[in-house]
Amino acid sequence: MKTIGLIGGLSWESSLEYYRIINEAVKERLGGLHSAQCLLYSFDFAEIEALQSAGDWDKATFRMIQVARQLERGGAESIVICSNTMHRMADDVQNSVDIPLLHIADATARAVVNAGIETIALLGTRFTMEQDFYKGRLTDQFDLNVRIPEEPGRSTVHNIIYNELVLGTITEESRQAYQDIIRELVAQGAQGVILGCTEIGLLIKPEHSAVPVFDTTELHALAAVDWALQS
Repeated sequence: MKTIGLIGGLSWESSLEYYRIINEAVKERLGGLHSAQCLLYSFDFAEIEALQSAGDWDKATFRMIQVARQLERGGAESIVICSNTMHRMADDVQNSVDIPLLHIADATARAVVNAGIETIALLGTRFTMEQDFYKGRLTDQFDLNVRIPEEPGRSTVHNIIYNELVLGTITEESRQAYQDIIRELVAQGAQGVILGCTEIGLLIKPEHSAVPVFDTTELHALAAVDWALQS
């Protein structure tokens, strides 16, 4: 088994899910007392959120590279960024280390393509929905048509993430708001929806959508297990 290096705390609510999913999957596949070999660095999310809000992506990239190198020195054999938004600097992080970075968008897109879906809705932070680092990868490398909410839907999705989900707050009102937005995107041709923030899976489950949902946290964590256990 290879050692997974997790960059977490982005927020810790979803990092907890990564740790749970990875260890449960290893136990299921290997049985007995097996659990995952992993190293976790957990950021103080207040530091990262402040950089995001200020648009200081250079400093955020510097910090991510520092941590990736720290994990590599500690014995990690891969890097898993436990956040969709912070894949904005995935290429820079990958170029800073000699171990592979397992990209969240790739794990997600493979599942979407395998499901036979061509047009997919994307929910996430404003950065993930509006900037090209994520949508562009889905389009350019996997030929997917990506739909995002119109305003004020994007603001609603973004604000619920930062004001509620990263704090562990789950409300039926916010779930209904997300469901309304998903229905609008389906009406525009979306055949499924990517939960493109690692906290959204805490709020939206498969039973809350009429079309397939693709939980990036689960897909990314399971891809890390696949990698760690491959011979």
